[in-house]
Amino acid sequence: MRTILEIKSLTMDFGGLRALDHVDMDINEGEIVALIGPNGAGKTTFFNCITGIYAPTEGDMIISRPGKKKTRINGLKPNLVTEKGLARTFQNIRLFANMTVLENVMIGRHCRCSSGILGAVFRNRATVKEEQKVVEDSYMILEKIGLSEYVNEVAMNLPYGAQRRLEIARAMATEPFVLLLDEPAAGMNPQETRELDDLIVRLRDDEKVSILLIEHDMKLVMSLSDRIFVMDYGKKIAQGTPDEIKNNPAVIKAYLGEETDA
Repeated sequence: MRTILEIKSLTMDFGGLRALDHVDMDINEGEIVALIGPNGAGKTTFFNCITGIYAPTEGDMIISRPGKKKTRINGLKPNLVTEKGLARTFQNIRLFANMTVLENVMIGRHCRCSSGILGAVFRNRATVKEEQKVVEDSYMILEKIGLSEYVNEVAMNLPYGAQRRLEIARAMATEPFVLLLDEPAAGMNPQETRELDDLIVRLRDDEKVSILLIEHDMKLVMSLSDRIFVMDYGKKIAQGTPDEIKNNPAVIKAYLGEETDA
């Protein structure tokens, strides 16, 4: 399988604290990969480095988008990382609460638009045409995510599970080839979690997006993931298939507990 995201020896220091300690990871085209570990293991810091929020102390982050040359994304700002094809959601919902569902997704399309300030001011034909396409594309994304019924609803009025899916819709609007999901099932009830499970598989299969997720719901992780990476105290302590991780003594001790079927 082709590797599309390669992380080499990623290290992140905050003063005297080493949050990430030479972490290696790779994601292949068409994979769903999970990153698990106890609270404070460094998982979100890892996401923040990949997406340009933090500049890592050491290491390399290399993407290889299908049909394009390998690109080193170290030091790129978050908007430029998004333009390169990596999009993410956050552990805490970060919607534009007072904007409509459609407007939230339209904002995600911004990085794929070509109209500049002059186009916005003078409203030329090309700008108007592009704006109409943004609306159409955004609505199509909502249909795929299962949120079209809420198109004109204010985002903060959506049920919790729908707000989580709206964050995914907004990320998908950027046309990513890698989607990073930070605890997407947090706070969801069992029905919402099952719907999320189905959605993630559909995004991988229908939209050809590779997915890296941080998640504490082990049932979801074990059912979805092709491979799992495990972190503890900023270090990668294991990687493998769900069955390999479930029965790995180091993982059981650090995270899963004595019940290996947890």
